[in-house]
Amino acid sequence: QVQLVESGGGLVQAGGSLRLSCAASGRTFSSYAMGWFRQAPGKERDFVAAINRSGGSTYYADSVKGRFTISRDNAKNTVYLQMNSLKPEDTAVYYCAGRIGNYYNMLVKENEYNYWGQGTQVTVSS
Repeated sequence: QVQLVESGGGLVQAGGSLRLSCAASGRTFSSYAMGWFRQAPGKERDFVAAINRSGGSTYYADSVKGRFTISRDNAKNTVYLQMNSLKPEDTAVYYCAGRIGNYYNMLVKENEYNYWGQGTQVTVSS
């Protein structure tokens, strides 16, 4: 079992950058596929980005492609989401998620993950 704790959220102006971190407990972090999701007020939780166990493969939602970068440091048990060129529509609570295993396809659906963090708020002002 793994526990996930996000950090790095905050208030930023449009066009700015933030880096979110998700720290995982346990010694098997490198066995987990990881992802980031976000939920804006009154909306469903949406997929943002995913990364495989080694960090060699990544996948992004079209809405963030070219602006966000997911990465991981297995030695530090941490997955990151670098967010550049932020827009007001990126405002949401951001969650990291994990699932143990190696998968041919990237995990992009909420119900494919079984471990979740508590979320961190990102607010982008116009």
